[in-house]
Amino acid sequence: MEKYHVLVVEDDKEIRDGIEIYLKNQGYEVSKAADGIEGLEVIEREEIHLAIVDVMMPRMDGIHMVMELRKNHDFPVIMLSAKSEEVDKIMGLNMGADDYVTKPFTPLELLARVNSHLRRYGKYLEMIQNGKEEKNDKIYTIGGLELNEDTVELKVDGVPVKITPMEYKILLLLMKNPGRVFSADEIYERIWNEKAVNSDTIMVHVRNIREKIEINPKEPKYLKVVWGVGYKMEKQ
Repeated sequence: MEKYHVLVVEDDKEIRDGIEIYLKNQGYEVSKAADGIEGLEVIEREEIHLAIVDVMMPRMDGIHMVMELRKNHDFPVIMLSAKSEEVDKIMGLNMGADDYVTKPFTPLELLARVNSHLRRYGKYLEMIQNGKEEKNDKIYTIGGLELNEDTVELKVDGVPVKITPMEYKILLLLMKNPGRVFSADEIYERIWNEKAVNSDTIMVHVRNIREKIEINPKEPKYLKVVWGVGYKMEKQ
């Protein structure tokens, strides 16, 4: 694949320029924007593979920007938050972000997250391309759920449902192993192929998956919590 293109959306010029320097040193192409409106304009003009988006910005904040971009784009989004409150993080993840980093952060921490998400997203793009070319479907079915590994598509009771790359990875792991309980740390490590550093994000992604696959997310039929242990896909 050609060079990955990262968009940095941050109203603080010093932070924005600092992130750009670190990303360019890693070989990434970088675009910058000072608020959510500018960020969306860049996305319409350029092919973006990952966005780093600040939560608090003038004109349009990061949460509203992510809600807008998720209507048409599925590349990974890492949110930057100056606050450490859980509510900000969970709000961002519920609106379609994949990960968050709390300010102040070290450049190495942010780069590690960027590298990890782009590795995963690159594999996801390859799978879509290969799926379209080969038509050699690997389909996992549990009750009314149907997940096609080659075309990276989910159907619920025959109706296509849009999911993010992260949701797809979690669902694929659980549907390949129905009945088996995975801890949040284990899900994180299998998806990222590295030691769990932020496994509370898994909880939020699981909640988002439930909203998409369950008739009543509060009384799930498919994706169950085993309290104190982890998550499993119920055999039907």
